[in-house]
Amino acid sequence: MIMTRRRVPAQLRGAHATRVLVSATRRNLLHLRDSRARKKFARRVASPARGSRALPGIANRAFTLIELLVVMAIIIILAGLVVATTGYVQEKGKRSRTEAEIAAISAALENYKADNGIYPTETSTTETLNPATAAPNTYASASAFLYRSLAGDPNGDRISEEKSYFDFKPNMLIPTAPATPVTAIRDSFGNSYGYSTMRATGGTGGFNPTFDLWSTAGTEGATAADQAKWIKNW
Repeated sequence: MIMTRRRVPAQLRGAHATRVLVSATRRNLLHLRDSRARKKFARRVASPARGSRALPGIANRAFTLIELLVVMAIIIILAGLVVATTGYVQEKGKRSRTEAEIAAISAALENYKADNGIYPTETSTTETLNPATAAPNTYASASAFLYRSLAGDPNGDRISEEKSYFDFKPNMLIPTAPATPVTAIRDSFGNSYGYSTMRATGGTGGFNPTFDLWSTAGTEGATAADQAKWIKNW
């Protein structure tokens, strides 16, 4: 049998060519779009995110001398405030501790009087010490006598031989070393407490008709301004 070639109508040949052209054009557009997407992705990876991109000129900008001086001044001011606050807190703590010790020693003196009918007194020390005029460096003898009386330690050697009315800790004594005799009772500022019975024994000095117990609170104690800062029982 002899096969004959079918003749394709011209309209069909034109439609087929159009479909081929459209298909080729679509492939070219898809390829072009994919190429643009790849390029855009490559640029995005190579550059930082828009939200995190630094402003022009900021990344390489250095601190100026004025800016450094301002920062240093702020640091110095803050350090001064910290030091001042620390000093105030420490001073407040010392005063609070001294006030508590004076109250505790005063209570011990009342117990002593309840047993002995009189507060501890000594002619050559407590009865001659005038709080209003005596210099702080003259407090030691009267303070040591007060320790011996309340600790029941007549020799001051830190060995109680009589009834004790107060338990003195080593840091409350001068010196703090346990192997040496006690020379004074120490306040929180490192100085000797003052103790006087001048008014109680009929003297013209002193303030209380019972006893005077005080701390100079770290002052020189020579002026009225210093004495206004004292911690005392009157």
